[in-house]
Parts: sequence; structure tokens; C-alpha cells
Amino acid sequence: MASPLPPSPSPSPSPSPSTVSVLDLAPVVPVAVVADVADAVPMARALVAGGLPAVEVTLRTPAGLDAIRAITARVPEAVVGAGTVVTPEQVTDCLAAGARFLVSPGWTDTLLTAMRTSGVPFLPGVSTASEVMALLERGVRDMKFFPAQAAGGTAYVRSLAGPLPGARFCPTGGIGPANAADYLALPNVACVGGTWMLPDEAIAAKNWARIERLAREAAQLRRPLSAEGTCR
Repeated sequence: MASPLPPSPSPSPSPSPSTVSVLDLAPVVPVAVVADVADAVPMARALVAGGLPAVEVTLRTPAGLDAIRAITARVPEAVVGAGTVVTPEQVTDCLAAGARFLVSPGWTDTLLTAMRTSGVPFLPGVSTASEVMALLERGVRDMKFFPAQAAGGTAYVRSLAGPLPGARFCPTGGIGPANAADYLALPNVACVGGTWMLPDEAIAAKNWARIERLAREAAQLRRPLSAEGTCR
């Protein structure tokens, strides 16, 4: 289940950042690349029905912002965020569209400042130990690890846990049903992101039942419990 978030932000949000992390929304966050805005609402409804309420809609297509607007307006039970955010201007546009969290593939100080002051949860992207250290110095603990498989996979993410125990990650990129559980078993991984529950052929065929089924299967993934009965 998703953790509660603040109400959807207004175009002029409070400068105080939210204390709720994107990492605590769900063990799996679908990454949706929406080509046709007409698909956004039925897609989001299928994901929510399957047990994945947090949906990251990327800005990789011209339909991205309109898809966020449509889901925000018509699927209130979804927690819709914006992905592939790379400029401060996009932060402003995403908030105006109703995005409730922000995800970037990387970060700069300018972008980080805009995300910090947005008033919504955010995940800046990293792929090296130096980038992780730089964010920790700036008080950011929760990050996206991207591109996960290309940057070293589970072995690399695991190796960061010892020297940098303060960082938590949402690995994204090259993750699917065959390796998602391996990532979730790592002590410094709180959730994973992926597209495998949104196959192109299912979207093209408007096969929302298949997407709901795949979402339900993904929602069964959970981080393993420690000996104390809590998630590691």
C-alpha cells in the first residue's frame, strides 16, 4: 500500500519539502512512457487495481504532462509522479500538472534546488559512489540508482551499502520480473522501478486486463523481513 502523501500541490507550492519519501510508496513503481494521452487513465486504473498505486509518468514523450493531468483528475486513488525531470522549468510544469513526486535520471545543484523547494517528494538519480556522497553531503538520503543494470547491477548496489549506509535506493533500468526480487533483497534498496508490467503490445491492444494481471504479480514482490519481523 502507498504511504499517505500531502494533498496534490498547487502550481505555487510551499517551499518546505515533504517528509514522505518516494521510496516508501510501494515496493514496485511502474515507469510509464505514455505515447497517447488517451491511454493514461485506463492504464493508471489497471495499475491501481493490480495493487500498484504509485505511477511514474516520464517526460520522454510530448504526452507526458497531459497524461499526468489526466490521471490526477480522473484516477484520484493513484499517486502519480513525473519522471525524467531534468530542468527546473520541468519541475514547475510537473507541479502545475498535478505531479505528486519527482524523479530525475541524474542531478545538478540547480535541479536539486528546484526539486527541494517543490514541496513534493523527489528522487535524484545517481550511478556512482561520488554522486551518492555528494547528495549525502547535501542532506539527501533517498535516491534513484540509474541505469541499474548497466551501472553494475545488484553487485554494485550492494557494494555501496558498506561505505555509504545512509543512502537508500530505487534502482531503475534493466529491472524486470527475473531480477526485481534480487534488488529488493538488498539492505539499501527500498523499492524498484520498471516497465515490465506495461508491455508495448498490451498497451497497443488496449489490453488493460493483462496490465492489471502483470501489476498484481509485481505487487506481490516485497522486501524480505528481518529476524525482528520488519523490512530490512
